[in-house]
Amino acid sequence: MYCRCHRQLYVNEVVLGTGFGIIIGPFVANIFAPRSWGSLNETITLEVMRIVLVIGLFAAGVELPRAYMKRHAKGLLVMVVPTMAFGWVVVAAIIHVLFPKLDYISALCIAACLTPTDPVTCAAITRGKFAIKHVPEDIRHILLAEAAANDGLAYPFLAISIYLTVETSVKTAIGKWFLVGWLYQVILGAVLGAVLGYTFSKLMQISHSHRFIDSESYIAQYLALSVFTMGVASTIGADDLLAAFAAGCAISWDGRFHEQTEDDAFASVIDYVLNCCCFIYIGAWLPFHAYDSPEYGITPWKLVVLVIAIVVLRRIPFIMAVYKFVPEITCWQEALFSGHFGPMGVSAVFVSTLARTRLPTPENPPADQAQFLAATIQTIVSFVVLGSIIIHGLSIPFFNVGRVARSSTTLSSKTSGDMDTQGAGLVC
Repeated sequence: MYCRCHRQLYVNEVVLGTGFGIIIGPFVANIFAPRSWGSLNETITLEVMRIVLVIGLFAAGVELPRAYMKRHAKGLLVMVVPTMAFGWVVVAAIIHVLFPKLDYISALCIAACLTPTDPVTCAAITRGKFAIKHVPEDIRHILLAEAAANDGLAYPFLAISIYLTVETSVKTAIGKWFLVGWLYQVILGAVLGAVLGYTFSKLMQISHSHRFIDSESYIAQYLALSVFTMGVASTIGADDLLAAFAAGCAISWDGRFHEQTEDDAFASVIDYVLNCCCFIYIGAWLPFHAYDSPEYGITPWKLVVLVIAIVVLRRIPFIMAVYKFVPEITCWQEALFSGHFGPMGVSAVFVSTLARTRLPTPENPPADQAQFLAATIQTIVSFVVLGSIIIHGLSIPFFNVGRVARSSTTLSSKTSGDMDTQGAGLVC
């Protein structure tokens, strides 16, 4: 059944895994209920999301063409930081308007969870057969690189929001944000990952040239180096997500690591298994009971409006305005597609869970704004994640239905020879 949905309908493991998780979760069959684990729930959720993200980010760095980050730096500089900043501010404004009990600083904290594009969902969609056939390679690569890069950069956006929420002095909050959030976590994480990746790349080349290892050893490093990088970065408090992506880019900077692993299906199998398990977990973890909480000002209609507003306003207006500065995007159709394709998934769950661990435990009712934020952040973020999985995860099947319908209509007025010459994909 999975193979038929995946191959014929282009429904990826993100949608199928989440749906299966909801079915076996506490609100349907009650077979698997992560939220019933008490105090361990947040710790287990955080680490499950972290491991899946780290392996996915490392894989993204490896899959990109050689020296991609250097050769496409101009486009990425526009696609990553400015787009994130715009989406962060806009999403926070939408949240503040819909949920006025949250002040704007608290809204910024929730928006920081929804700002990064999820690399796991993005990779699952952009590597599919439909995307490979119909989406230009430059667009697929820059979307994957952007998703991986801005995922690690979510830390500073979350850090400034939390510091402003829990610190009494704005000066202290900004000082900690700059020193800890940027210099220590982001810069150190990127440098650490690049150094580890480059070092392992050279060691493996030397070992391979002396026949100490064979090609299969490269696949082993796929997992080993990503987990090792995560462990080192987490131990010293650096940005482990950005470190994993930097390590993946560095180890495949000259293209040799990618050449050794691109024809091996084992790495793809690992990705599929991890993605399926992760989204089954997310489906069972979703707090459906909390989506109607009038005491916090949360109602289903507000959450639906929030999802629609985020999908429309978070990325599309900014990318449509600046796409001419991104060499990889050649026309407004590609800009619209790139703006639409900003899925939220594993990274949003990870960042929101991380935020919960840094916020005070909420009382009932919450005593202050920090406790109110802690009580509502995962409810709002999880519903947006569910909406994004449905909208972005089913985008490719809808595109495919539209393509088939268009082809059927064209068939009645054109010969088969004319149809063979029609281009598929994003037409500029």
